[in-house]
Amino acid sequence: MAETLHFSKMHGAGNDFVVLDLRGGLRPPDAVLAARLADRHRGVGCDQILTIEPPRSAGAVAAYGIWNADGSPAGQCGNGARCVAAWLVRDGAARGPRFVVDSPAGTHQVGNLGGGRYSIGMGVPRLEPAQVPLAGFDVPQPEYALDVSGRNLRFGAVSMGNPHAVIEVADVDAAQVAVIGPALQASAAFPQSVNVGFAQVLAPDHVRLRVYERGAGETLACGSGACAALVALVRRGRIAREATVSLPGGDLRIGWADDGAEVIMAGPAAFVFEGEWQA
Repeated sequence: MAETLHFSKMHGAGNDFVVLDLRGGLRPPDAVLAARLADRHRGVGCDQILTIEPPRSAGAVAAYGIWNADGSPAGQCGNGARCVAAWLVRDGAARGPRFVVDSPAGTHQVGNLGGGRYSIGMGVPRLEPAQVPLAGFDVPQPEYALDVSGRNLRFGAVSMGNPHAVIEVADVDAAQVAVIGPALQASAAFPQSVNVGFAQVLAPDHVRLRVYERGAGETLACGSGACAALVALVRRGRIAREATVSLPGGDLRIGWADDGAEVIMAGPAAFVFEGEWQA
């Protein structure tokens, strides 16, 4: 990509992104450019890169792609989806209180709640082990047990368009996120790696969460991880179907009306600055 790239720096609850508009025909970032953009010392700095693209389905105002710092594509990002929604509203491509966007995982209804807050329909969670994907198990279970690096781990497994393992802990501050996260990601049980959430139940409608993400490490917030945490904890009877999920970067409100319903996530999206990258 030899062109000068205009970009927007955004964040959703501290989960930060570089947003590139590819609707004029620019190519998605390759591994070299992705790594340079994401570098927090020599580049712009971000957890992931979001690309605005032409819509793929009838009725959608745009599509978006999600790219990790190594240039690999990601399937879903809830905080990124809200940032894309805010970007499209500012751009004028999206108007009115509700609109539709296409992600790599499917089509999503967006609600403009005002005050920089958006709701996103995140889709119906996938619980079949083969759909996560989780190897070595044939039927869905509220909780799975696995020996990982000499540790017996118990976790819920959910796909929100990307794979999640959710471990309930007594104290999220004391959780060994940087040890257990990469160990579980490297396990053969998760052939596509996995986002690992560490959830502490504070009340039936309040959860604290830290997430160790694929391709990014621990982030300040993970929207799809918050959705997966609520689903996993609801399936175990630990919390209500609507709850606040508090992440290091801020709070998200997550709702799951019934087992066949899609998960609805609501939270903030913010612009940080605009810039140009001389590729």
